[in-house]
Amino acid sequence: MIYTVTFNPAIDYVVHTDNIAAGRVNKYSDEKIYFGGKGINVSLVLKELDISSVALGFTAGFTGDAIEKGVCDAGITTDFVRLDNGFSRINFKIKSAEETELNGKGPDIDEKALRSLFEKLDKLTGGDILVLAGSIPASLPDDIYEKILERLYGRNIKSVVDATGNLLLNVLKYRPYLIKPNNFELAEMFGTELCSNDDIIVYARKLRDMGAQNVLVSMAENGAILVDENNEVHIYPVCKGEVRNSVGAGDSMLAGFLAGMIKEDDYNYALKLGTASGGATAFSDGLCTREKIEECLKQL
Repeated sequence: MIYTVTFNPAIDYVVHTDNIAAGRVNKYSDEKIYFGGKGINVSLVLKELDISSVALGFTAGFTGDAIEKGVCDAGITTDFVRLDNGFSRINFKIKSAEETELNGKGPDIDEKALRSLFEKLDKLTGGDILVLAGSIPASLPDDIYEKILERLYGRNIKSVVDATGNLLLNVLKYRPYLIKPNNFELAEMFGTELCSNDDIIVYARKLRDMGAQNVLVSMAENGAILVDENNEVHIYPVCKGEVRNSVGAGDSMLAGFLAGMIKEDDYNYALKLGTASGGATAFSDGLCTREKIEECLKQL
């Protein structure tokens, strides 16, 4: 089973308007509501690809109730820890001539709630996959990913980490099955500039030398590169289409990759499905559908 963890899930309230005038009442022409957060996004795209998962994390208040209901209504099994205080965040996203976002803070997560999450993670068994994705709320210790992987280490649980900087570097000693930096994050981690695919491959291999089994580097309009556990390199170009949305494209790529490995146990096919899934979300208003993924697959 795949388990995804979203520490700070959100309701994304997306509005479209022609223009924004500061200091005045503005009206918008269209609105949409999405329930997400990086781990939840992975679960939703896995569902489109007929792969089951369990969404873990923390929810609070009436917005938390709405998130749980929305994710359940999408066919995802949930096992969130309910917090006693606060409310899950609302992110307000304005689509206009320029995109503007106002992202909420989210509730504080106390020690009791964190212990409840650890108890849920202790139930994972050999062969399960755990996806840790996204930033860490200020109320949690900044080594929380490290603590989770230390707790699960040696139990034959495949860990997948989509994070940046030290949050990612500090878990490499626990040999995560897959990490997914983008090319800018990869350059920042090593304090360098990456000017070509060859440069990216060199530093992706450094992450493998530091402990990661597979390194998937997303490169936006330049496609994606995978250095797999056998040190072999796989490259796919980006799918072509009108970019409508950047939110969740990386999560979709991650979900597509995992679905590809489960279905065919082949790194080349997994990268192909991941690239198609990421592109399908980029060409959609929200997360991709199975039909949009199939369209992108035909290009590859």
